[in-house]
Amino acid sequence: MQLIARELNLSETVFVLPPDDPDNTRKIRIFTPVTELPFAGHPTVGTAFALAALGEVETREPEVRLVLEEGVGPVPVRVRCANGEPEFAQLTAAQPPDERPVSTSPADVAAVLSLSVDDLRSDELGVGAVSCGLPFLFVPLRDIDAVRRARLDHQAWRDSLEHTWAPQVFLFAMQGERPGADLHARMFGPGVGIDEDPATGSAATALAAYLAVRSGERDAELRWVVEQGFEMGRASRMDIEAVVADGQVVAARVGGAAVMMSEGTIRVA
Repeated sequence: MQLIARELNLSETVFVLPPDDPDNTRKIRIFTPVTELPFAGHPTVGTAFALAALGEVETREPEVRLVLEEGVGPVPVRVRCANGEPEFAQLTAAQPPDERPVSTSPADVAAVLSLSVDDLRSDELGVGAVSCGLPFLFVPLRDIDAVRRARLDHQAWRDSLEHTWAPQVFLFAMQGERPGADLHARMFGPGVGIDEDPATGSAATALAAYLAVRSGERDAELRWVVEQGFEMGRASRMDIEAVVADGQVVAARVGGAAVMMSEGTIRVA
């Protein structure tokens, strides 16, 4: 599987297997070009969408619910359908949000992004490390211009982030370039073989928890629209949600639409 993922050289490649538990829909294994991941959002959403589009699950009802077995456990996904075709898929994180202290200094984080410390926000947001199955370092920047100017400094990343709990960097500004977007984001993931990713569902899921914790809400269902991939020429949109009860994040979700791009056959020599 790793050899095939390396040959395809996509951000993630998913292998779909029969479930271990017959009550679940499928078991999936997710690989970047260099490693296997216990959880990833876009491969999960895309796999659910593909299963519906290929007729592997029934799509006669307006909503189909799937459960995909992953390294983090069973991940529930709902697929919204119209006229028997999938339109939208949304996952709920299998693991509760896990936030841990950040020991890396703002100056070192800025250096990783080839930015100045003044480009980082230091208000109620601030740099945070959160996981819903895969840890990310969330770096809020002052504006979209700072997000666009960011460049990954590989040596600075190796010096200060490579061996931390959350080495993958998700940088964002609380502004949207397109109408309806709340955040403009990028993701640098050299630790998993992805220098930059056009859309990162596992990060977006954890981002919902990160934002909800800092919202000050104690009982609410919060939603944001995240745009990513613009700097790569591969624009994407992600809808994220967090449910807060008694001041705790009890659910984090990410969803969006997908399209079938290609199909083919792999010959294994």
